[in-house]
Amino acid sequence: MADTNVSKNRRLWQFFWRSWAIQDSWNYERQMNMGFLYGMAPTLDRCYPNEKDPKQLEAKKEAYRRHMAFYNCTPQTSAFVLGLSASMEEELARDPKSFNPDTINAVKTTLMGPLSGIGDSFFQGTIRTIAFGLGVSLAQQGSLMGPVLAMAISIVPSVIITWFAAKLGYEGGHQYLAKMQSGNLMDKVMYVCGIVGLMAVGGMIATLVGATTPAVFSEGTVVIQDILDSIMPQMIPLGLTGLMYWLIKKNVSTGWLLVIAIVGGVILSALGVLA
Repeated sequence: MADTNVSKNRRLWQFFWRSWAIQDSWNYERQMNMGFLYGMAPTLDRCYPNEKDPKQLEAKKEAYRRHMAFYNCTPQTSAFVLGLSASMEEELARDPKSFNPDTINAVKTTLMGPLSGIGDSFFQGTIRTIAFGLGVSLAQQGSLMGPVLAMAISIVPSVIITWFAAKLGYEGGHQYLAKMQSGNLMDKVMYVCGIVGLMAVGGMIATLVGATTPAVFSEGTVVIQDILDSIMPQMIPLGLTGLMYWLIKKNVSTGWLLVIAIVGGVILSALGVLA
């Protein structure tokens, strides 16, 4: 059962401040996962305060492992995901028998794409461009207000939106989780999250995995890549991704996956199988 001694206001400030540190331990394998876990740690410690209880300790370890999964989102909008995930973790701690823990990461995965698109476009593409455009203009005239104005215009919207994102995610999560639990809405959410997740993975495979074959036969009249594309576009990237997924399921370490990808790519390229 969660420890409720911490005020709601303090919880919101935790989401707010820790979302700013979400990129401090960025890594290439799972990107912001450690920063996200740092933001969730106070909530998990409140949900499972008694580490001498074997059940609570195991549930806490499982929650920590759960939030070490891949995560990547704009820091300002991540406060919303932190708040929502915290409300779901509290509900799981309160009623573990009727709450599916897989829903938490499913919702996180579904929110990452849309919130990143909105957040990056607004903060990086709009606010920062306006702020530093005005700042540079004043700085060129020798005014010290140039950098001050640039920082102020950049920071103020970020602070406001981050705070209200945390508040909306946490309070809204508590408000709607009860309704979702009352019927079969949670199963529908899981189903939709799964579809969105698969769409995102499929789009990433098609756009980010650039593998083709230069193999041709009959003096160039038969192009293997064209034949593969006519059957299924991006078939080779899909096959390579499927191979890596299979190796991960077999618990092959990340180091060996890198070796297989690099050495295999060099050999296949040298043989003219892949380009």
